[in-house]
Amino acid sequence: MSGVFITGTDTGVGKTLVTAAIVYALRRDGIDAVGMKPVATGIDRDAVFKSTDAELIARYSCLDRSEYELVNPVFLAVEASPYMASMMLKQEIDIERVLRAYKMLKERHEFLVVEGIGGVMVPIKRDYYVLDLIKEIALPAVVVARARLGTINHTLLTIEACKSRGVEVMGIVMNMVDYSNPVEANVGSIIQELSNVPVIGSIPYIKDPDDIPSIAKYIRYDLLLT
Repeated sequence: MSGVFITGTDTGVGKTLVTAAIVYALRRDGIDAVGMKPVATGIDRDAVFKSTDAELIARYSCLDRSEYELVNPVFLAVEASPYMASMMLKQEIDIERVLRAYKMLKERHEFLVVEGIGGVMVPIKRDYYVLDLIKEIALPAVVVARARLGTINHTLLTIEACKSRGVEVMGIVMNMVDYSNPVEANVGSIIQELSNVPVIGSIPYIKDPDDIPSIAKYIRYDLLLT
């Protein structure tokens, strides 16, 4: 295996932080891991990285400057799903560009941690979803979920969607867990029991969301190498 795809039950569940934390931990252990955000949308920034997600991932990937464009080959300056953003901007999304960037990073580095956008059924193009991208680059998935009411349904649906396309789900990461709340404290074990997919991370609420080393302590990233 040469990598893993980080997806989620929704947008804003912490995929970027988990991606950066896994990259950080692997690199700390001597593995040449890098992150990638193939498609991003959002507010246009006057910066090297238009996407703040891509910028955070690149920071912990310790990439050569020549590889910056490979981290986020597609950016659309509208806060919407990629397909909707492309329609609004009248800008075609080039999947082949994404695949070329992925291939180049894969050839240069030992392990890739690829972050999706939103959930697995977010449309990138008409009739082409995040799940299709996962399938095409042939990486196993890790599902990031909020420890909130409703997350059992969202997480099980995500796992079933992956399985229906033949995508292996290696693990689940529960994020922003309030351990004083018995529902949130136990929801991960229920999802693990019902899905037969191991929970490889249970991250409490961390005051500084950019404290990637602290987040990494709560993820069994070693299980992704087996």
